[in-house]
Amino acid sequence: MNTKRNPVGWFEIYVNDMNRAKSFYEATLAITLESLPSSEPSIEMWSFPMDEETMNKYGAPGALCKMEDCSGGAGGTLIYFSCDDCTVEADRAAKAGGNILKPKFAIGEHGFISILMDTEGNTIGLHSMK
Repeated sequence: MNTKRNPVGWFEIYVNDMNRAKSFYEATLAITLESLPSSEPSIEMWSFPMDEETMNKYGAPGALCKMEDCSGGAGGTLIYFSCDDCTVEADRAAKAGGNILKPKFAIGEHGFISILMDTEGNTIGLHSMK
C-alpha cells in the first residue's frame, strides 16, 4: 500500500446555476475551469485544473457538477482549497457573490483557514500557511 498517495480520488460540488457557480470559482481561485464531456446529456461538468500524471499523489481532481436530483447546498462534506493567503481568496469570494462565514483564523502549526459559502449554498474552506 502506498501511504504517500492522496486517497481522495475525485470530488464533485453540486450546483444549481452552472454559469453563476463557474464564475464564482474562477474569480475566487483565479483559475479557468475546463468543460468535462459527459455521455449523459443531463450532466454538465466543469473541472478544476488537474495534472493527470501527478493528481493521485499531490491532489484530488474534481469538478462542478449539475445533475438531475442532485442539488447544491449545505451538506456534510467540506472541501478545502489550498492558496497562498486565504484572506485574498476570501475577499475575492465575497466580491464574486459568496459569503465569508468564518474569516481567516489560525489552526496552530497547520496554518490558517477561512470558511465560505459559495453562490450555490455550498460551504467550502480555504487553507494557507500564511
